[in-house]
Amino acid sequence: MIVEIQEWLDDMDQKIKSKMQYVSERSAYKIPYSTKNGTHDDRSSTDICWWTNGFWGGMLWLMYHETKNERYKEIANISEKLLDKALEDYYGLHHDVGFMWLLTSVANYRLTGNEDSKKRGLLTANLLAGRYNPVGEYIRAWNDSDRNPDTKGWAIIDCMMNIPLLYWATEETGDPRFKHIAMKHADTCMNAFVRPDGSVNHIVEFDYHEGGVVKTYGGQGYEEGSSWSRGQSWGIYGFMLSYIHTGKVEYLDTAKRIAHYFIANLQDNPIPNIDFRAPKEPVLKDATAGAIAACGLIEISRHVKPYEKDLYLSAALRILKALDEKCCNWTQEEDSILQICSASYHEINHHYPIIYGDFFFMEAIYKLRENDILLW
Repeated sequence: MIVEIQEWLDDMDQKIKSKMQYVSERSAYKIPYSTKNGTHDDRSSTDICWWTNGFWGGMLWLMYHETKNERYKEIANISEKLLDKALEDYYGLHHDVGFMWLLTSVANYRLTGNEDSKKRGLLTANLLAGRYNPVGEYIRAWNDSDRNPDTKGWAIIDCMMNIPLLYWATEETGDPRFKHIAMKHADTCMNAFVRPDGSVNHIVEFDYHEGGVVKTYGGQGYEEGSSWSRGQSWGIYGFMLSYIHTGKVEYLDTAKRIAHYFIANLQDNPIPNIDFRAPKEPVLKDATAGAIAACGLIEISRHVKPYEKDLYLSAALRILKALDEKCCNWTQEEDSILQICSASYHEINHHYPIIYGDFFFMEAIYKLRENDILLW
């Protein structure tokens, strides 16, 4: 890696370590989602089943692995134990148990051998496997709600990031059913979510009695048929992770196809729009999509032939440098790092910090610094 890039990565490493040293203490007894007036909020007291509640723990485990500072492990354990309230709730859980417990309990077990954490991981893997519809060959995303009273046929592209929990469960137990379910779901996503041009549907509804696609939804993007950029990034990284865990070349090819579409849509601005098929005005950005995609692009660069690597690695670096220059806050007055994040196109407010943006930005930097941990 050229000297200029290495110097930039060293600078990022020092900024992350400085930031996390004080933010970890300020938020030691919280599970943050965003910030208010620069201070982390706390989902542990308001919505313990919220899908992002594993990312704070994941950030702490990244720091523990990088620094070997025991304090990060202590705070990560606090976060993990707070999540036990979600297991007690049960009814509020969903397919995002992968996001929640891969980055907390499974990370803990991988790094420390904690047997209680292993139990949590295997319990949640069984919960995720239990959402599998064998006729439609998909994992159901959400539970029925007042807003969406019948979601038994709904699956979303985000779940490609949850199924590594199932791959881990097979690797840990030797029971192949977890991996079988994960691959069946991934195959369904390849066929039903990824369009020929590399764009991706967010939500696909299946017939839960007979199988087959009923319809697609725009979900958190602009409209049906559009291209929500974070969904693109889930696809890039998610299919790449399925390739890493299975060696199935079709997953690598799918990740590359989605990546090519993503890269082409960055054009002269490497910070992604919330949706690549939306009106030009207003200009709405989502830094989280860039950070997630960068992680996937780095992994693609590690698994393709030498003459292909630069396409993906250069794109990842371009995104991350732009995020550093235009979206990061490294001051002590702000608990979060990435500032220009958006949950969905049609929400009322845009461009605020979201915890998974920080996690994936940190993960991408440490990938480039050849940190060998893969929490997925």
